[in-house]
Amino acid sequence: MVYPSGGFRRAIQYLRLRLTRLPDGPHRIARGVFAGVFMSFTPFFGIHFLLAAGLAWAIRGNILAAMLATFVGNPLTTPFIALTSVEFGQWLMGIEKPLSVLSIVAAFSHAGAELWQNFRAIFTGDPTRWASLKDFFDTFFLPYLIGGLLSGLLIGLLCYWGTIPLVGAYQRLRAGKLRERIARRGGIAPGRAGPGDDGPSAPG
Repeated sequence: MVYPSGGFRRAIQYLRLRLTRLPDGPHRIARGVFAGVFMSFTPFFGIHFLLAAGLAWAIRGNILAAMLATFVGNPLTTPFIALTSVEFGQWLMGIEKPLSVLSIVAAFSHAGAELWQNFRAIFTGDPTRWASLKDFFDTFFLPYLIGGLLSGLLIGLLCYWGTIPLVGAYQRLRAGKLRERIARRGGIAPGRAGPGDDGPSAPG
């Protein structure tokens, strides 16, 4: 569940191949990658796929690329993303609170449990409790959201700019190899006209 069976190196290579082989233009794939990376920095756990697909659709990016790019938020990187995003957000908001990965996980777990209890209270008549949830929202969730959006925007743009030349170069290389295979099958040397091919006609 945490560590890929083939290792993260193989998983990253597979992700790179999947992205470069998508049947779409480099800019559309890059916009999809931006959407996936950007959403991976938000605290909306469990719906990163849906949010990335929605953002990719809104900015006319490749939706599959967006969903693949959410791999940035994997079990190994998410604790680091969460810690840096919350710390950054708290610094921007002027909140001083000691943080650790365990404290963030505990805060989100406790908030989820209280939300479930309040939901059950609708049907059981038990009292609802919102005070600790408000503290969680002000101290953890909102700083995470602010810090994650800004960090995700920066990292997403870097991935966008890096994806365009990578995908473009791969697609040109693949197209060149395809032309060579077609030429060999037809007995034509790459880059040379075949029998009966007079080349492009002169403009009329």
